Amino acid sequence: MTIGVLARAVGDGGPPVSRAACPIPICGRGLTVADIARVAQGAPVALTGDEETLARIHESSSFIQRAVQAETPIYGVTTCFGGMADRVIPSGTAAELQRNLVWSHKAATGERLPVEDVRAAMLLRANALTAGISGVRLEIVQRFEIFLNARVTPHVREFGSIGASGDLVPLAYIAGSLTGLHRDFTVDYRGEDTDCLTALDRLGLAPLELLPKEGLALMNGTSVMAGVAANCVARARVLVALAMGAHSLLIQAMHGALQSFHPFIHDHKPHPGQVWVAGQMLELLRGSQLVQNDLDGHRNHRNGRLLQDRYSIRCLPQFLGPVVDGLATIARQVEIEANSVTDNPLIDAPHGAVYHCGNFLGQYIGVGMDQLRYHMGLMAKHLDSQIAMAVAPEFSQGLTPSLVGNTGREVNVGFKPLQLTANSLMPMLGFYGNSLADRFPTHAEQFNQNINSLGFGSANLTRRSLDILDQYMAIALLFGVQAADLQTHATAGHYDARCVLSPAGRNLYEALRSATGRPASKSRPFLWNDDEQFLDAHAACVLADIREGGKTVQAVGDLVAGLESGEAA
Repeated sequence: MTIGVLARAVGDGGPPVSRAACPIPICGRGLTVADIARVAQGAPVALTGDEETLARIHESSSFIQRAVQAETPIYGVTTCFGGMADRVIPSGTAAELQRNLVWSHKAATGERLPVEDVRAAMLLRANALTAGISGVRLEIVQRFEIFLNARVTPHVREFGSIGASGDLVPLAYIAGSLTGLHRDFTVDYRGEDTDCLTALDRLGLAPLELLPKEGLALMNGTSVMAGVAANCVARARVLVALAMGAHSLLIQAMHGALQSFHPFIHDHKPHPGQVWVAGQMLELLRGSQLVQNDLDGHRNHRNGRLLQDRYSIRCLPQFLGPVVDGLATIARQVEIEANSVTDNPLIDAPHGAVYHCGNFLGQYIGVGMDQLRYHMGLMAKHLDSQIAMAVAPEFSQGLTPSLVGNTGREVNVGFKPLQLTANSLMPMLGFYGNSLADRFPTHAEQFNQNINSLGFGSANLTRRSLDILDQYMAIALLFGVQAADLQTHATAGHYDARCVLSPAGRNLYEALRSATGRPASKSRPFLWNDDEQFLDAHAACVLADIREGGKTVQAVGDLVAGLESGEAA
């Protein structure tokens, strides 16, 4: 499941799409993570009409057909595959080789990938083929455009790719569905499960016989792992922004100091992510009546409290900076992969050249997704430290134990159970932060694929870890709301934190109150007596709002935009 990043409306019997979505161009270059996420969520696409590009596609396909007739040795065209590449394929069998390739690789297992991930993969495969050096007909690429815009999505399973020769098995499911190879290739047709032949008939299309090279070009690439990875990066950007928002609420609730975010400090350790985090946190806290306003560097007396904040506050830019920088690096690598040609061999038709290569190895995705999970685990670890301070009276600057609302009711335990739930998620996030790309050196198909990226597996693990992280984030944000309410009472004598929070904090606070259906009140904090509501229902409401890209996400929209634009890098 992905975080919704579009304005959403219900289409004609189909999934939610953008009400005013501009088509994303497919031209072999220029796709961003944000573009991919939009298409994943339902935005339409438009295949380029550039005459040079279309001519290059045609010339590449024609070159392959001539080479087959001449029985020119070309891997996967006039030879068999992998460790069987010494087997010559005569011209009369070249097309059958492609059909058999797709047929034989329908061998996956596991649960179905989310529709959003498959749509992203389809976009990236079409984008790669549009470069015109893969030897496929224009009609093949046009099928992707038709399926994406009609919201017809092949069913793809989660296990089957080691990321060495690309995503052969997952892409076989897409190839078989687009071409109508057999009824057992099934699709999601605007929310309805059906077989590919029925889907093609509804679209007014006939099954398509593959020509030499076309099956290999459809399957031999990193498009599925890169599509999943792009969606993960888009989600991670939102979660980083929400983490900073949660920190801002907790820092205000614990009377944190502004001084830790002063530009003077970070100008003298100018890592881009650190500088950006410090600047954004200063903006998130600006105007708050709860923080210690000691930006001038002179007001250092803290009224009997520690002269400086504990590390989870004071070192926040230094801790989150590497997360932001790491995310920027991963995003850049994913975008390069998304705009690359990743099949083999590559055809330079104007010069009559064929290049056998390894662009299909998904190492950048495998390593990048390993790193993304690690960075997200660090981010959660940081929030967990902040929450632990907020619930402990000896560290929380006046907050009640476990953020109990009504301390007059002796049986109340406040947010204690919710912290237990958060703590149950933290070890899992840390576990998911372990790397996969460095595991088991595969010996697949006669030692041909004797190194592998495991990029597809790593990307799928990242999606799963983000499914846990957004649940953790929903909990962390609730801690921020309750803590802000309680500190407001200690400071202003009532519980409506809007009166004392910074403008940015107030926006997030109001969004969370709205998501849970509990408007702010001067007479009571978010949680008063334990037995008046269930905490899991509140967490579920915030989680749903996050995953739908609702008010909670919109409240940190400027931070997300900064991460998308590269401003943070």
